[in-house]
Amino acid sequence: MASTEVEKRSVTSDKASLNEKFDEKHGPVPDVAVLEADIQAVGPDVEEAIANAENLTEDEVRDAAKHIIEYHGSDPNFNPAALALANTFIEDEDLKNSSPAEWEKVYQEMRIEAALIIYNSPYAEVRAVVDNHDDPTIPASTFRAWVIGLIFVAAGAFINQLFSIRYPAITVGSNVAQVLGYPAGKLFEAILPRTQFKLFGQTLSLNPGPFNMKEHMVITIMANVGFSSPYTNYVVFVQYIPRFFNMSWAKDFSYQILIGLSTNFIGYGLAGLTRRFLVYPVHAIWYANLATIALNRAFHSGRNDVANGWKVTRLRYFLYCFVGMFVYFWFPNYLFQALSFFNWTVWIDPQNVNLSAVTGLTGVSGLGLNPIPTFDLNQLYVDPWINPFYTVMNTFAGACVAFPIILALWYNNVWNTGYIAINSNAVWNNEGGRYNVSRVVDQHGLFNPDGYRNYSPAYLSAANILLYGFFFAVYAATISHTMLYHRSEIVKGFKSLLHRTGGLQSHNDIHSRLMSAYKEVPEWWYMLVLVISIGLGAAGVGAWPTMTTPAVVLYGVFLAMIFCVPIGIIYATTNAQVTLNVLAEFIGGSWFEGNALAMNFFKSYGYVTTAHTLTFAQDLKLAHYTHIPPRVTFFAQMVATFVSTFVAVGVMNFQLGLEDVCSPTNKDHFYCYGIQTFFTASVLWGTLGPKKMFGVGAIYSGLVWCFLIGFTLPIILFFLTKRYKFLRSVHLPVLLQGGLYYAPGGLNNIWPAVPLGWLFNVYIKKRYLAWWSKYNYITTTAFSAAIAICAIVIFFALQYSGIEVDWVGNSYPFGDNCDSNACPLLTLAEDAHFGPVSASSRERCRAPCACTPLDVFFSLPPPSVSLSLLW
Repeated sequence: MASTEVEKRSVTSDKASLNEKFDEKHGPVPDVAVLEADIQAVGPDVEEAIANAENLTEDEVRDAAKHIIEYHGSDPNFNPAALALANTFIEDEDLKNSSPAEWEKVYQEMRIEAALIIYNSPYAEVRAVVDNHDDPTIPASTFRAWVIGLIFVAAGAFINQLFSIRYPAITVGSNVAQVLGYPAGKLFEAILPRTQFKLFGQTLSLNPGPFNMKEHMVITIMANVGFSSPYTNYVVFVQYIPRFFNMSWAKDFSYQILIGLSTNFIGYGLAGLTRRFLVYPVHAIWYANLATIALNRAFHSGRNDVANGWKVTRLRYFLYCFVGMFVYFWFPNYLFQALSFFNWTVWIDPQNVNLSAVTGLTGVSGLGLNPIPTFDLNQLYVDPWINPFYTVMNTFAGACVAFPIILALWYNNVWNTGYIAINSNAVWNNEGGRYNVSRVVDQHGLFNPDGYRNYSPAYLSAANILLYGFFFAVYAATISHTMLYHRSEIVKGFKSLLHRTGGLQSHNDIHSRLMSAYKEVPEWWYMLVLVISIGLGAAGVGAWPTMTTPAVVLYGVFLAMIFCVPIGIIYATTNAQVTLNVLAEFIGGSWFEGNALAMNFFKSYGYVTTAHTLTFAQDLKLAHYTHIPPRVTFFAQMVATFVSTFVAVGVMNFQLGLEDVCSPTNKDHFYCYGIQTFFTASVLWGTLGPKKMFGVGAIYSGLVWCFLIGFTLPIILFFLTKRYKFLRSVHLPVLLQGGLYYAPGGLNNIWPAVPLGWLFNVYIKKRYLAWWSKYNYITTTAFSAAIAICAIVIFFALQYSGIEVDWVGNSYPFGDNCDSNACPLLTLAEDAHFGPVSASSRERCRAPCACTPLDVFFSLPPPSVSLSLLW
């Protein structure tokens, strides 16, 4: 890393000489300080672009300008000033004759902008942390990297699986491994012998020299993929535990490992096959990767440019932020929890139902309309440093749109929501109590019609109802949005895939050119992984009495194949991830009605496979940015996931053998709250099925029209944007996703990110670009790492032993008030209920002529009924 930065400095060291050369050949060089603001690039990048611009002809500059207009014309991440410059250069043909001086200024700036996007990234965010040089001789796959990485993977998988069912839970993130990986690497550098030896014709060493950034990144990538447990562990828990489905055969290790390996590795197959869409394109930024790279650069960069007068090194700045947040987080997380849930508005009148519903924020009964809701960064659902500001604003706008609709549903008691706390994410019965799923299933976990008829339909809160509506809308909007805004990239990717042309070679940005020095992973490797993984899953489902067809694996993979590209493109360009959990439950529950286990498998192979695909693609882009050989990345991901799966499944087997596990009386606090939520969702979506909630005559049938609404909105916006350019920053899938943070979150989890995002990604970025480029991503990485490590220390040192601080600063936010007590708007008399007399009376048939074309999936109510949702 250091050698590449020395090389970069050598290009820009003699600025005066550089300017003289540029003057002789192309006329006066534009002022660097002016260019920094115009094209959003720091001084060293501008100077390097000036040097590279000497080699560009006018035709090459014109081609670059046309490329900017065509490729970045509707790209909200691209610098608008650079786009306007390209439009002026191409379209204003009279400028050259009418104002030669102005034309010369435009031409010189366009020449430098062209050099910038050809020899560097077109995005300021990427240029801030990603080096546009590479040294292929720097080793990445070393003995110490593999040993450290695998130790961290085994430890992280063990801890995360063991404490995943405990309350309170503890999770170790990959940022912890990244922070600890540096001292571990330096330790190995100091103690390992430097003796060289030959293996398979190659000269190797246990200690090839200083611990470098590529080794560190390999360790980080292994932790990224290895710290999570197989999602199928949830399936096994609900199968085996007696109080759930009580299937003793589910403790068979062979069954567990087959479905665990299958769900984990299918994502690799799809990630490799989608590289043309999600990894190679330059517009696939993957913002979260930039924070990871910034931290590695802080550890390994030997360069310290002065940034707007700040001489503090990246590493020292990281340590300042880390220590400060580590000390501070003790207060909102343990000593003074009112700082985290600062529901001061509720304290004014604790028993005021209306005040608590609008301003409450403890995640039970309030929508969080509070100007100062928290002093805890861990409460923010949207990272204000990583996310581009338009993502933060679209998310906030979506939450604001949902807010009055939720209130309208609740205050008008639409669908009996007034009898339920406004922002609850639980499922309720018609007496205002929690829904008891055991009353509607038999001993095999299958649907019990008599039990359901004599009990109650399932009811949702006002926020939870709208949550499902926004989910339906965002799925459809994702499809139409990507068709409209990214169709050319998708078509290009599919043509490349069908014609078997080189995916990496078809992209000519600087990082693709640098990566062409390494051997690419053949697509048949990924295809082989995909086929074997599908086979393992089919064997696991078919060889044991799961009451599910092995074809469910293919059905789930087919859903993932449809959505992984459009969802991945949105995630890569906005850092907003659309999850398929609700759609997988919706489709799986309809296809396998009455069979909760079949729905769970479909969900595992549809939703989870898509999530894994995006995670693995993000890591492939991380390796792409840091110039790690693709085959090293491939084997690092594969081996880490293999080890992690065996460790997690082994720990799960230990947990299944614990006495009284998943019981409220468990002495070690292994209450399995997440497993219980998973079981409830299994019964509601699998056993009862979506038809009983969204089908003809069902309670929430009108919500299905949100699919059509969501599909239509991006089309309308697309044509409006052509006329009203200010709408260019409106991103409908991200805006709709803002409505998904309710039940149990609220505005309190989004609003604080708005001023922070504006401060760092608008004000500071515009006025102090050098400071922003050097410190912005280090800030969020240091805070995140400090919060994660502090939470681990607090958990094991104090909370695990039950040591708590009992005082008003910790108890008052959760005391006797309507925010924490989940007060409904309306109350029932004793032994009374709301809704129909019985569940069966709710289900009525409609004549075929009353159905809409959407009955392809299942019958829907006429538009006149469903439109009541909009009012």
